[in-house]
Amino acid sequence: MGQHDVQQTTDEEALRAFTRHLIQDVRALEYMIAQGRFETGTRRVGAEQELFLVDDRWQPAPIVEDVLSGVEDERLVTELTRFNLEFNMAPTGFGGACLREMEADLSDTLDYAREKVRTAGGELVLTGILPTVHLSDLGLENLTPSPRYYALNDALMNLRGGPAQFQIRGVDELFVKHDSIMLEGVNTSFQTHFQVEPDEFARFYNIAQVVAAPCLAAATNSPLLFGKRLWRETRIALFQQAVDTRSSNLYLREMSPRVHFGTGWVEDSVMEIFKEDISRFHVILTTELGEDPFEVLQHGGVPDLQALQLHNGTVYRWNRPCYGMTDGEPHLRIENRILPSGPTPADEVANAAFWFGLVSGLAERYDDVREVINFPRVKSNFVAAAREGLASQFTWLEGQKQMPAHRLILEDLLPTAENGLRSSGVDEDDIDRYLGIIEKRVETGQTGSQWQLDSLDAMEERGGGKRADRLTSLVAAMAERQQQGAPVHEWPLAEMSEGDARQRMDHTRVEHYMATDLFTVHEDEPVEFVACLMDWQRIRQVLVEDEQHRLVGLVSHRSLLRYLAERNADRDREAAPVPVREVMVEDPVSVSPDLPTVEAIALMRKHQIGALPVVREDQLVGIVTERDFVEIASQLLDDSFEGEEDVALPNAGSGSVSDGATSPPGE
Repeated sequence: MGQHDVQQTTDEEALRAFTRHLIQDVRALEYMIAQGRFETGTRRVGAEQELFLVDDRWQPAPIVEDVLSGVEDERLVTELTRFNLEFNMAPTGFGGACLREMEADLSDTLDYAREKVRTAGGELVLTGILPTVHLSDLGLENLTPSPRYYALNDALMNLRGGPAQFQIRGVDELFVKHDSIMLEGVNTSFQTHFQVEPDEFARFYNIAQVVAAPCLAAATNSPLLFGKRLWRETRIALFQQAVDTRSSNLYLREMSPRVHFGTGWVEDSVMEIFKEDISRFHVILTTELGEDPFEVLQHGGVPDLQALQLHNGTVYRWNRPCYGMTDGEPHLRIENRILPSGPTPADEVANAAFWFGLVSGLAERYDDVREVINFPRVKSNFVAAAREGLASQFTWLEGQKQMPAHRLILEDLLPTAENGLRSSGVDEDDIDRYLGIIEKRVETGQTGSQWQLDSLDAMEERGGGKRADRLTSLVAAMAERQQQGAPVHEWPLAEMSEGDARQRMDHTRVEHYMATDLFTVHEDEPVEFVACLMDWQRIRQVLVEDEQHRLVGLVSHRSLLRYLAERNADRDREAAPVPVREVMVEDPVSVSPDLPTVEAIALMRKHQIGALPVVREDQLVGIVTERDFVEIASQLLDDSFEGEEDVALPNAGSGSVSDGATSPPGE
């Protein structure tokens, strides 16, 4: 969860002082390891849950302060955005009933949190990326008001030097620019923790790296972002880019992003990771530090190592080393940040059991896993798992042959995980239950990601409304099935009937309904080309943009017919082609993506136009037409406005309306 009493500073003296504390903490940790000051003989496991808060329309609900105002459980805390919530579960000894106790604790805490969220007017959802989140939800007004988050945003934006360009290619392609770290808050995970002794850290950490790919492939639950089908676990690409501060202008210089898988094996000690991360990633956050770690050690105490922990919290390895204390004794643990949130508590504990079992099982099989696979192939497996999930091909261990992910899991890794759990003393019934969930999920191929994609495909094939309606129905179905508790491989696909478009639309925004796959022309092109576009693509409005994708005009079907009629009347077929600029409406009424839908409908009525170009930061990004709203527009306006004269014109577009700058009714 991280320290919150932090600051981002450019004061050179403060930065030097903090860096000196950081170096002292590193030396103290190294001394503690050398002197055997760590807890031994105990293996503990734990987990950390992140989740989304949504409103009654299944859109992100920035209500976390309201939720926490009525919470007595101190484990429930804020995350980066005001529509996220997080809690830790108490660590428990690895063995016996630890898995079912973890699920019981998780379910009980979720039930408690759900009650508090509902009191605040919302609902909670477990998923890696919320399908209904939009760019307009990611303004800084939805950043959780905490010094840590403000400082982190300022520090990373200063390092980045401007807005970031996000590019993710899957079935669809995402290209979007954003000027804050808020896209990090679109990701939620179920982080698992595995306590290890200092002497065994390197061996276990390397194994955790090896098993990251198959564990992720079996657990994917983040296939969608802004309605686009991207990676099976889009979190991996999105999180890396959300906090990436690297420049693209440094020729071939190698630089690691702050979110990364690692650069190689750990040879001997956890100190290699801490020293590498401090060497690669400069201090971006500081805090008041009064502790001298060596003085604490001399008096028989255990230092907090605050500087080291704060810096470690700004570097996001997918398997991250952590220093902590339990009952006054220091320990080391591996924090697995790979697994997404959801789909259900049973699925999450099954994912954890698979990971715990694989790490333990491979540790029994190999003294040094580096001898049977090289690091680049391990990293390649991880990227493949994030992109393709169970459809991945992995290069695996002895012989390093290619194997399909699903076959590798069923034939080799599930038995290995079973052995690892059994040798750790985990109850047999729990082994059967949780690994059985993984087995059925892999056999059916229905991960959380596949369920989402198949549900969308089924709704679309049945003619299920607009994309926004399908995404809303998807989240509504997701929340309902999560509360029922059956693991995702047993879920029926989502249906459009699980959402109510009319009740939702009065609170939606233009971006929920706008078309973004646009056919446009330039003002110098011939009008005949516009006629072809309308005929070929069956559209009634063609937008005119310049080379910088700025909106400059609109050609309606009606205005084109008028031009063609006049041309036929003149019978001058040898005349030079007429440019688009001569028939287009200049500076048409336009709106921003975050304009409420009902205001867009009212705007269409007021100006008797049938389409609204959508503009963001002076660039054309979409269009909405009367066809998008025709079925329920009148009902919504009757409910939402007492009269059209009360609707104010938005001031978010590229120009204002003048006489003659509107199309006739029905256009």
